[in-house]
Amino acid sequence: MSDAAPDEVRITAEIERLKVEFPKTRELYREVCALLFFRFGVTPTANRLYQLVRRGSMGTPTAVLSDFWAELREKSRVRIEHADLPEELQGAAGELVAALWTRATASAQASLEALRVEVEDARHEAESRVATLQNDLARTETALEQRTNALLAAQVRIHELEQAQAAGEATRAALEGQIARLQQDGRERDAALVQARADFAAELDKLRAGAELAEARLQAAEKRALLEIERERATNARLQKDLEAATKRATRAEESARAESQTLQGQLGDLRHQAGMLEGRLEALRTAHAAQTQELEALRSKANAAAPTNKATGTRRSPRRAARSTDSAATPMRVMRKKSAKA
Repeated sequence: MSDAAPDEVRITAEIERLKVEFPKTRELYREVCALLFFRFGVTPTANRLYQLVRRGSMGTPTAVLSDFWAELREKSRVRIEHADLPEELQGAAGELVAALWTRATASAQASLEALRVEVEDARHEAESRVATLQNDLARTETALEQRTNALLAAQVRIHELEQAQAAGEATRAALEGQIARLQQDGRERDAALVQARADFAAELDKLRAGAELAEARLQAAEKRALLEIERERATNARLQKDLEAATKRATRAEESARAESQTLQGQLGDLRHQAGMLEGRLEALRTAHAAQTQELEALRSKANAAAPTNKATGTRRSPRRAARSTDSAATPMRVMRKKSAKA
């Protein structure tokens, strides 16, 4: 098998060379016949020639092969020429040499045929081994194909996992960016809340200061109104006493006191007019006091609404103090109403 395969390779290589050297088909077939028979010891056949050359029709290698054998037989004849031998002996000697050459050739052909049989047996054995190896190769290829499919599946899975990991990384990066933005927004909102609380505390302090100033002014106005009312009441009481004394004197001296009574009545009218004016002023003070009280209650409501945020500042007044302030503001009004009722 090892000798036959290289011969086939060499024959193919030589034939390819001859195809280039002899472009004509008949000359190429004749050269291939000589190559097979003389160089490689292979008896050429028409089928074998056509398989190797593959040019022309099947009749071309048959005709060329017939010419080759005829030429070979013609050249195989031996002619013995000698001056002393008659022509019949020369022919017989030539035929004898030709018969010897033919027998030698037949013997060589028989040996060659035995060698070919042996080579053919070796070839069959090699083909069986090749078939076995091919079966083994097929099984190996099947296993390799299975492993290749498994490897491809694993590579596909790895690719999918890599894609999933890349998507997870992108999602994680996006979430981290979103978290960073939310944290930044939270810090900005905290800063804004702190600033709003500071502004609210400052505004609340201003409102408290304004409320305390308004309350102080209201208390001062209430004190002034109470003093004025007390003075007016004292004056009215004194005039009332004077009127009663004058009335008593008038009973004793009606005629002499009538003019004085008229004068006193005129004075009393003036005093009542003044008292009416004072009552009007008092009513105006009451209206202003009520408006200031409503404003103070509104300020206190705002302060009470903002008190849970600023418990730590300690600036909220207790309900007891607010009640005392309200009672102190309402007490003069009750006293004024009682004295007015008595008058």
